[in-house]
Amino acid sequence: MSAEMQRFGTSEEDDDDMGMDVKEEDDDDDEDEEKNMGTPSVVGVDVGVLSTGGSNRFMHHQQYQDQPTPQLGGVRRCRPQEEKERTKLRERQRRAITAKILAGLRRHGNYNLRVRADINDVIAALAREAGWVVLPDGTTFPSRSQGTRPAGAAPNTAVTSSSSQMPAQHSSPTSLRGISPGYRNTVDHNSSHMKGVFVPTSSPYDASSSARSPTSAMIGDGGDLQNDPLLGGSIDSVDNRQVVDVPTKLQERDFAGTTYVPVYVMLPLGVINMKCELVDPDGLVKQLKILKSVHVDGVMVDCWWGIVEAHAPQEYNWNGYKRLFQIVRELKMKLQVVMSFHECGGNVGDDVCIPLPHWVAEIGRSNPDIFFTDRAGRRDPECLSWGVDKERVLRGRTALEVYFDCMRSFRVEFDEFFEDGVISMIVVGLGPCAELRYPSNPVKHGWRYPGIGEFQCYDQYMSKSLRKAAEMRGHSFWARGPENTGSYNSRPHETGFFCDGGDYDGYYGRFFLSWYSQVLLDHGDRVLSLAKLAFEGTCIAAKMSSIHWWYKTASHAAELTAGFYNSSNRDGYAAIMAMLNRHGAALCFTCSGMSMIDHSMDFSETLADPEGLFWQVLNAAWDAGIPVSSENSFACNEREGYSYLLDKSKPISDPDGRHFSSFTYPRLNPLLMERRNLIEFEWFVKRMHGEAVVDYQT
Repeated sequence: MSAEMQRFGTSEEDDDDMGMDVKEEDDDDDEDEEKNMGTPSVVGVDVGVLSTGGSNRFMHHQQYQDQPTPQLGGVRRCRPQEEKERTKLRERQRRAITAKILAGLRRHGNYNLRVRADINDVIAALAREAGWVVLPDGTTFPSRSQGTRPAGAAPNTAVTSSSSQMPAQHSSPTSLRGISPGYRNTVDHNSSHMKGVFVPTSSPYDASSSARSPTSAMIGDGGDLQNDPLLGGSIDSVDNRQVVDVPTKLQERDFAGTTYVPVYVMLPLGVINMKCELVDPDGLVKQLKILKSVHVDGVMVDCWWGIVEAHAPQEYNWNGYKRLFQIVRELKMKLQVVMSFHECGGNVGDDVCIPLPHWVAEIGRSNPDIFFTDRAGRRDPECLSWGVDKERVLRGRTALEVYFDCMRSFRVEFDEFFEDGVISMIVVGLGPCAELRYPSNPVKHGWRYPGIGEFQCYDQYMSKSLRKAAEMRGHSFWARGPENTGSYNSRPHETGFFCDGGDYDGYYGRFFLSWYSQVLLDHGDRVLSLAKLAFEGTCIAAKMSSIHWWYKTASHAAELTAGFYNSSNRDGYAAIMAMLNRHGAALCFTCSGMSMIDHSMDFSETLADPEGLFWQVLNAAWDAGIPVSSENSFACNEREGYSYLLDKSKPISDPDGRHFSSFTYPRLNPLLMERRNLIEFEWFVKRMHGEAVVDYQT
């Protein structure tokens, strides 16, 4: 540990090198100049020395005082311009070396370093790897799990001293109470590939919080610990040292005065029936009034292609949606509309069946290649294959033209709602479940979590695209899908393609995955360009889901079959964010947030990392300047879950103060309407709005 610390340095000069300023003078010249200065000086320097010798590791804070020197009457020596240039060159060389060190740590060492990391981040990462606890303010002390303790310290203690030497013995009959060393490294596994993204300090609502111990203590010699927001507990005194008594769980964060984040509630899937009629309007009005009373901003609703254009091309029926939108407007609420060009039914959470339009299904019976197809030839009629985006196979129209005609009809029909600002966002359906991904894990074909899924590129139109790409590359024999990828429920290590060192990282594997992911990107690019034209002046968004299982493997197999080329040596999301940015589109990210605080779920066997994927996607979007709205995968009615969502919606440690642009709760249901659950939900909504909330028990 000490060797690694020494390698990166700990001085303030090195910190400046990694920061913004470049020192214009080197150390030797500074020393010579100080010798020639005639002004007496008394300087108090607080020097932090990290001791790692023997079995004791602790921080000495020792005061050094320079003695006054006689006035020599000298003047500051002027250095030649050539010497200054040499100094600048040395500084540039040192900064270049540091940049390479940081890049190597991110790529090969799995260090969780920000893009603009400085020497403090490097030291903190090395210290955490060695088992130390580093708080956000820089306070460092040994973790409870460390085998060695500071000299003379009681068990489970971390001691800091202001004297130059530590006491040989320190014993006290007093029972020491203290702060839990729960501020562990956010990435506890060496196999995780965080790709250098910024991850905020762990929250008291993270899953790791359950592992925190209430028995460890931290002893200090001074400072305003009573007012430290991280230590909101009482302080006792033992031998003139402060002992901090902290609850086992950190106090809930106060969101009063934070940014206003609108909250929407997703309406039931079957709120509009197959005849395009509003189901139970009176009951819906009552529920919406209740939502309005707890300050919900609006609702999200799916606009199903299979309902509005069900019977014949370009014959649209909007009646049920028009009645629904009028009710929402009368209640002075907002609307987020999902243009759903996929079928409903057969997936997790689907409680109704809404197929694609009947006339599309008829075309599919005579030409099944309009649907995605797996290696065994099984068709998935959930949505149209992206291979027909430009093929005139839909009664003389291409798929892109069909999508655009439907969106344009919607925009014309509901013009008044756009003009009044009732419709705040259009989520453009780009694939299964309206998400930008391949249907690589269809339940109807036997897929079950955590299977890796299968590539969906075997219809004649996708095969033609692959053949063309292979010929352009000069390797026509690559015009085929990989054959050693296993089945829907295989594990990565069971396949020759996805295992560590497998074919996915060979010449053919890289070619195929690049083509496969580019088809996804091109489809999103084409549809969003048409949506931007149809909904000019209104926010549009693309939906993405969290494919987090097998994230800790090198291949990221489940992401690869879904179309995200996000293996350990690539960033599979940056190109998608750049595409969204070109169209001024937002990202609607469906995250598996609730499962991450469900302690009964074990991600170790599936090598899943929903937290790591969550921050990778968010950082990619925010770095591209894209607004991020979110909807949770599972319904939530408990305080712990809401606190977790609040913490992720408004990250307290984000240096740029970024946050979600909106949040959508899934879905409106009788359970949410129960009094106790409604009180908790109102508590959540007010905190998302940044209001002061009086906490009370329900």
